[in-house]
Amino acid sequence: MSESQYLPARERMLKRIAETRDTARSGLPHWASAADGKWTFTPDGDWTGGAFVGELWLAHLADRSQFPIEDARAALSRMLPRAERLTAFKGFGFYHAGALGSILFKEENARAVALTAARSLRDMFDPHLGLIPLGRDAEEASAVGASESSIDSLQATGLLYWAADELSDARMEEVANAHMRRVLEIHVRQDNSVIQSSTLDHTGKVLRTHTHKGYSDISTWGRAQGWAMLYTAHAAMVRPDEPLWRDYAVRLLDWWIDHVPADLIAFWDFDDPAIPNTGRDTAATAIAAAAALRLASALGPEGGAKYRLFAERTVTQLSSKYLTPTAPDDPRPPGMLTGGCFTRKAIVRDIDAAQNVELIFGSYFLFECLAILTDLVPPGWI
Repeated sequence: MSESQYLPARERMLKRIAETRDTARSGLPHWASAADGKWTFTPDGDWTGGAFVGELWLAHLADRSQFPIEDARAALSRMLPRAERLTAFKGFGFYHAGALGSILFKEENARAVALTAARSLRDMFDPHLGLIPLGRDAEEASAVGASESSIDSLQATGLLYWAADELSDARMEEVANAHMRRVLEIHVRQDNSVIQSSTLDHTGKVLRTHTHKGYSDISTWGRAQGWAMLYTAHAAMVRPDEPLWRDYAVRLLDWWIDHVPADLIAFWDFDDPAIPNTGRDTAATAIAAAAALRLASALGPEGGAKYRLFAERTVTQLSSKYLTPTAPDDPRPPGMLTGGCFTRKAIVRDIDAAQNVELIFGSYFLFECLAILTDLVPPGWI
């Protein structure tokens, strides 16, 4: 497929990024109403805010006059209190908000902040558990308990691998590998579907597994599968000499491809008995596309062709069916990725109880895909 067919969607998303930037003079966007595009903000970005900073770095790459680099720097500054908080989820935010600025623009402050967060993650590793626990400051710790792990905690690994390279830090590498291996062992089922969460005792013994954000304890929540695909594919991309990560990524993505609906937009949970009369999750779907592009890069032109095509088809569906248009009679801002599902359960936090909304991380991953498919960013770079 040609680069030109994705440019209109990229331009629409740039309009949304500019509108969000002009609105977000304090705090960072979390999710937005599908009716009017108004954002719910968090003061320091929560676990999601780094996605918006990542959008601003990529927007600067696309249009330096409309998106001066100071936009990303200012947004990153709002996240600084989170850098040393004890939460495995900060790996997501500081990879896209910090490491990305260093990778794309050699931004020294972004690099320093990202390295601070990575060192903190390295030091959180628990050798008895064999992984990085969620941490007492994790956004879900109060909902699921302190002795918990989850597939979501793979968010630590992208930042750790980058920091290991930046610092030539063997310990950082060991922690990333051990955490990745242990979390996958616990949460990837034999059929290559993913269960979200686990409860461990102090020795690392798994007491139970469950899916606290999905339809049931034994269901496959769409975003759990998405995170597993994304971070195994990312590891396969940045650690090409480790076949285990490629193997996991292929198996996990093949499961998704075999189970996603024909229109390629995932239901919020693959096991909801109300399917097809239940909600979708475009954020999980955008994560899947981003994972497929990473795996395609890791496998090369021949081995990766299947995943590149799947990513292209998924991005086309998201852009044509869920990205708001530029239309004078539409009250919504153009370039919103609608149809995101934060959670359908009220057991987490009120701020996350949102369905059929724009999720900032879903928008980030769609924009990242569009940046790659329009040759703004070379495959395998981020």
